[in-house]
Amino acid sequence: MPMSTLVNYSGDDDFYPGGSFHANPMDSGVLFSVGSCMDVYCPPRKRSRITAPFIFREDKLEVDNRPSIDVLPDECLFEILRRLPGGQERGACARVSKRWLMLLSSIRRTEICPRKSSQSLNESSKLDKELTAPVSDDVEMISAEDRELGSDGYLTRCLEGKKATDISLAAIAVGTSSRGGLGKLSIRESSSSRGVTNLGISKIAHGCPSLRVLSLWNVSAIGDEGLLEIAQGCHMLEKLDLCQCPLISDKGLIAIAENCPNLTALTVESCAKIGNESLQAIGRLCPKLQSISIKDCPLVGDQGVAGLLSSSTSILSKIKLQSLYITDFSLAVIGHYGKAITSLILGGLQNVSEKGFWVMGNAKGLQALMSLTITSCRGITDVSLEAMGKGCPNLKQMCLRKCCFVSDNGLIAFAKAAGSLESLQLEECNRVTQLGVIGSLSNCGSKLKSLSLVKCMGIKDIVVGAPMLCPCYSLRSLSIRNCPGFGSASMAMVGKLCPQLHHVDLSGLDGITDAGLLPLLESCESGLAKVNLSGCSNLTDEVVLAMARLHGETLELLNLDGCRKITDASLVAIADNCLLLNDLDLSKCAITDSGIAALSCGEKLNLQILSVSGCSKVSNKSMPSLCKLGKTLLGLNLQHCNKISSSSVELLMESLWRCDILF
Repeated sequence: MPMSTLVNYSGDDDFYPGGSFHANPMDSGVLFSVGSCMDVYCPPRKRSRITAPFIFREDKLEVDNRPSIDVLPDECLFEILRRLPGGQERGACARVSKRWLMLLSSIRRTEICPRKSSQSLNESSKLDKELTAPVSDDVEMISAEDRELGSDGYLTRCLEGKKATDISLAAIAVGTSSRGGLGKLSIRESSSSRGVTNLGISKIAHGCPSLRVLSLWNVSAIGDEGLLEIAQGCHMLEKLDLCQCPLISDKGLIAIAENCPNLTALTVESCAKIGNESLQAIGRLCPKLQSISIKDCPLVGDQGVAGLLSSSTSILSKIKLQSLYITDFSLAVIGHYGKAITSLILGGLQNVSEKGFWVMGNAKGLQALMSLTITSCRGITDVSLEAMGKGCPNLKQMCLRKCCFVSDNGLIAFAKAAGSLESLQLEECNRVTQLGVIGSLSNCGSKLKSLSLVKCMGIKDIVVGAPMLCPCYSLRSLSIRNCPGFGSASMAMVGKLCPQLHHVDLSGLDGITDAGLLPLLESCESGLAKVNLSGCSNLTDEVVLAMARLHGETLELLNLDGCRKITDASLVAIADNCLLLNDLDLSKCAITDSGIAALSCGEKLNLQILSVSGCSKVSNKSMPSLCKLGKTLLGLNLQHCNKISSSSVELLMESLWRCDILF
């Protein structure tokens, strides 16, 4: 009997004169009386191996609607299904029922019988056809909308929340097997009651041997058994991401280390049962490991970190250690053995002292380090920071967050020592004052391109006598955000030291005035391209007029959100001078309909993004001007403009169909 007949047969064929209501009437060997005018006689034959799907009860004949093949035990059905000629046929059979789906997904690729005929080979190679066989309501097969091809060419699937179930994984395993196999799988926030378990992961391990990337986030029902299946079935695994997996321990991760030698990246976060033993195995058995990230794992200590790095063949280039109970010993190991490290992120290491960072810098092993980020580490002091600057000759990016023991002296010493530094970012380093900022700019060498200060509360706007300082001609980007003490005096001094700026971000500095910002605008020789002044509520039209006059030919982005003293005069200057401006934010400014009209009269203005959100004086009268500006606009924000009616916006939307309008 053909396979399609077995699959599609349901035992409910219609009876009609000249036909039969039984799948094989010759098998019954009985006389059926049908109605009052016709008898059908079927002579006895050899009994079929599959019993007829009929139930006789008294004088009634009942039909069992189950597919007759389903009376076979799983072992027999398994043998039938593994002999299907191609992926298209397996996909069609997987749609029959959950039972068939789960059986198909349990078949390993090595257990599939090889194709024997060229005809079946040609048929199974038609991978671009969609599966069209009927599917039961409770089985979700992979569809065109669910499949994604990653940037590196791997087939990608992401399951979140209620969609993350064992049935879904089984469908993915069957549906992708004939398409080259699944390359990336991400499971996030799986429900503990109906979510993914070890059974579902085992289906992926059986059906997707080419899996290269696996991410498990907040999956509470997957343990070592599931990870062991992945290790045994997916030897090509390259990246593993485990986050909040409470049942996965060293046992599961050791299995990965023993069976997946191609592992290049490992991330472990908030996994309470993973400790030193598995990390030592990873360091010993995964010679291709390049990136490791460990966060909030209480069992991970110095031995685990040492095991990852102490191997002579270690090529680890990216290390991220956060909220771990490691000591100075781990940092000493990093300093001695981290010869290949280019990126290092350390955060929340409360047991590491000044000595640990000092030794890491003086060990002279971090010669290749280019990017260093340190957050909430008490061991970072002026002394250890200077040692890091001297011990990392190729350091280009430095970020310090919440390092409360770093002061002006340490910052200036670091700037002098780090001769290759290109980017310096300080966030919530409250012992740094304006003297440290000015001293760093003057002593940083000739390569610093970007300086960023965020929420540094130690900066006070005090006028101090300073010697003649050397300008920082290499600086291109200056960002000072939400530092309330940074005022006009500090701004004027910093501005004179930065003559080659292209990007300026002073958002949240409500203490600066025109007098503080004008020296910076006047000292910039090469022309500003991006300026963010959001929240600088004391600035007036004088600043915008000067900016339009001095930098109108280069200005591309201007953010004046919350500058309540900016009026229509600024828009006139922008329309006349800022020919390259494509992004303008005027939210909560004191502009009116006249200003919008003046802006629309700019003959060469090429605005693409415009925001007038919260401009209470802009009304329906501005609709013609906005329509005129809309010829080039891609985005328009009219939120909280209370004098603009909904009907006017609807008409504007019809006219500016290309533009995304927020109202």
